[in-house]
Amino acid sequence: MKSIFKIGLMALASVMVTETAMAQIGVPYIHDPATITKCDGKYYTWGTGGSALVSNDGWVWTSGARISVGAAPDMMQIGDRYLCAYSTTGGGLGGGHAGKIVTMWNNTLDPTSPDYKWSEPITVAYSENDEDCDAIDAGLLMTPDGRLFVSFGTYFGFIRMCELNPETGERLDSLAPDINIAVDCEASDIIYNDGWYYLFGTHGTCCDGVNSTYNLVCGRSQSPTGPFIDKVGRDMVEGGGRMFLGARDGYTGAGHFGRYIIEPGVEKVSLHWEADYYQGGRSTLAILPIVWKNGWPEAGFNIKDGVYSIESERRGYALELATEYVRLNAGRGMGGMFGGGAQSADNTVVPFQKLEDVIGNWPAGNIDVRICDYQFRPNQKWELVALEEGTLGTPYYKIVISGTNRALTAGPNKTVISTPEFTGAPEQMWSIDQLTDGTYRIMPKAAPGCSEPVCLISAGDSNASLGKFNMESDDCKWRFNQY
Repeated sequence: MKSIFKIGLMALASVMVTETAMAQIGVPYIHDPATITKCDGKYYTWGTGGSALVSNDGWVWTSGARISVGAAPDMMQIGDRYLCAYSTTGGGLGGGHAGKIVTMWNNTLDPTSPDYKWSEPITVAYSENDEDCDAIDAGLLMTPDGRLFVSFGTYFGFIRMCELNPETGERLDSLAPDINIAVDCEASDIIYNDGWYYLFGTHGTCCDGVNSTYNLVCGRSQSPTGPFIDKVGRDMVEGGGRMFLGARDGYTGAGHFGRYIIEPGVEKVSLHWEADYYQGGRSTLAILPIVWKNGWPEAGFNIKDGVYSIESERRGYALELATEYVRLNAGRGMGGMFGGGAQSADNTVVPFQKLEDVIGNWPAGNIDVRICDYQFRPNQKWELVALEEGTLGTPYYKIVISGTNRALTAGPNKTVISTPEFTGAPEQMWSIDQLTDGTYRIMPKAAPGCSEPVCLISAGDSNASLGKFNMESDDCKWRFNQY
């Protein structure tokens, strides 16, 4: 029993290292994060109480300059200015449900800039203790035709919204009533995608650490003001909502949706986990891919450390080292099938080809990389290891042939090669983003001679190369199948 327990502890430690590497790193501790906003090359978000996080790359986060806000701010860039909406109280904070939603502006998010100064807050909505709404948890929406809205509310009554003036941040019509759009949720946010508006609400219980049951649900409408109907036809104002993201192993309490579009086909959701098991059960920032399926969004997955085949969406062929084919000296073949040859007639298991069976035939220097039909051979098995650098929502990976340190490398003239050793050079560090259709994009941190970003592409059926990303082309898309 002692030896089994020791092995179990070692396995648990290994899982914890892997899972920690797959989460945002640094000091990503935050609650109720605002939608991530980029300013002058850096990423920013703020949480309840004005706690701030800042990142140079979107993967490693540090504490930033706090701002004077109450609860659950949201942030949006409009033109060359930044609009912040937040609540001054409510949510039972201070003993009641009376609260205000306010807005304020800044010309920059960089607190070291001489232009950094928040405007005086403007009240745009409020709630009283005795009404069926709680003015907290602001969520900003800009429609394609330039209309600006803010939604707000908690479990104490309805989720409501009102329209704002996009030039001033003030309420557009002080006499217009707030619009009820949902119930039985909080921390709302609305986004637009392909002709539909999607209302996200945070459902479940909050603020109870590992026992929190927060989860994200959504409905959709062709109007920014609803009604928002879920996938089975329920109105969110009557308690409907389709699951977008619940708990995942080691992470629970998904809440406070925020969308960040990197470019067409590459989207991220920012949120918090109420409890990150791998970081003491603290509330932490999470950034995951958004995948769209049949008009509905789902939270995607980052690639975990492991051994994979990497297969082209273009034809299904697998990425491999361009080495000589080594035949297996086993199996019955056609001779055994028709009575000829000297093969054994028993049904013993044919051993898989092993690395040691073939590596002696591989050249010592660089080896080209190509695409070929998948046969689970050693030259097609790639080990991925997350590194402590990254891009927004995903780490960089070391990609090597399993059992070796032979690294996938961006070569000169947009070629793709394998080099004998992984050195940590930029051309050996790969970001892997899940795309909105569920496939993945693979991009080197840098490629020799390339001033613009490039990604791994299938150049025809058998050639691997580097080229500009195009979401409309399957040449740029890959699948990962884990061993």
